[in-house]
Amino acid sequence: MGVTEFTHLINNSSSVFINQNQGLIGFGEETRIESTGANRVAELNAAWQSLCQSAEIDDSIQAPGSGLIAFGSIAFADSSQAKSVLVIPKVIVGLSQEKLWVTTINTTEEQALQIIQVPAAEKHALRFEPGAISPEDFQVNIQAALKQISDGEIQKVVLARDLVSNTPIDFDYSFALKTLAKKFNSCFTYSVDGLFGASPELLVKVSHSQVSARVLAGTAGRGTDPGVDEAIGKALVSSHKNLEEHKFAVESLVDALEPLALDIDADETPFSLSLPNLWHLASDVHAVLKAETTSLQVVRALHPSAAVAGTPRIKALEVISHIENTDRGRYAGPVGWIGADGDGVWAIALRGAQHDKNTNTIRAFAGCGIVSESDPEAELAETNLKFKPILEALS
Repeated sequence: MGVTEFTHLINNSSSVFINQNQGLIGFGEETRIESTGANRVAELNAAWQSLCQSAEIDDSIQAPGSGLIAFGSIAFADSSQAKSVLVIPKVIVGLSQEKLWVTTINTTEEQALQIIQVPAAEKHALRFEPGAISPEDFQVNIQAALKQISDGEIQKVVLARDLVSNTPIDFDYSFALKTLAKKFNSCFTYSVDGLFGASPELLVKVSHSQVSARVLAGTAGRGTDPGVDEAIGKALVSSHKNLEEHKFAVESLVDALEPLALDIDADETPFSLSLPNLWHLASDVHAVLKAETTSLQVVRALHPSAAVAGTPRIKALEVISHIENTDRGRYAGPVGWIGADGDGVWAIALRGAQHDKNTNTIRAFAGCGIVSESDPEAELAETNLKFKPILEALS
């Protein structure tokens, strides 16, 4: 099965985590685990380990993502009313290095085929409007953050704004997922419990005690002329404002990893990473876990990093809560999967939206890292660029 056929399987009941034309698609829901509050990640991890210990697992594939897995999405803030969830599907289809497998959970092959072959619903074009934080509010919030930075309260804070749209009853966003997976195949296309998008940022990958992460902080728009575009990418790696923002994010991640890992190796200098509509400053980080640790335990240590919160982290979170005065839900929270052995891959839920089928609404977020040299108008323009992938996929 090629990647086109693989992503074509995505339907409105799918949980999805795909990167570089490979990954996992879940269908239906066998069970779920939910939690809220400051201990949400630890509670999810404990419940998952308990479930796995009591499960009978027959995994002849022995590949990352084979056997029993759960797709997860975790709220950004401790105070969020949004539920953090682990969703265990009835059927999982995996594709990795040309190896294809199907996992069924308390489901017969006949039932599995019926679950997978759910027809796609009609495509609808949505019209988005400003949400709780308007463009004008966003610029006011940035000015307030700059005052905190100049007063020495914080060095960096990541602020966001939102867009909202009504959706038809039984809205199907699977067409948007397929579009994102095709256009942004270097990103992590994700869908868990109504949260979906294509994130460029890997929070952490844990495989046999090996840890890898990629930090993105610092952004520039792509140029339409090849020569101009190349110059923009080169200029990004010498931009003092963007390098400062990036440095805080890398240091935050390394500091959070130190209690859990040995041999932490971070890129000495960031590189320019090109996406279809943006350039990002990027750094890769690798480490080895000190002891047997699940990917969710590493997620708990790393989230939220300076890339999505700020520096220092606790104070930045306080500033975000005070200035924005709105619940981000699962935006900028960890999203990914965990296996029965604790290994897993988790991205940061960016460049996406949350669909609420109870209210027939959808809410998208985009944010920017604010440092001393930030300009409110430029940051607003950056959010427009970051909204573009999800808005185009839903238009």
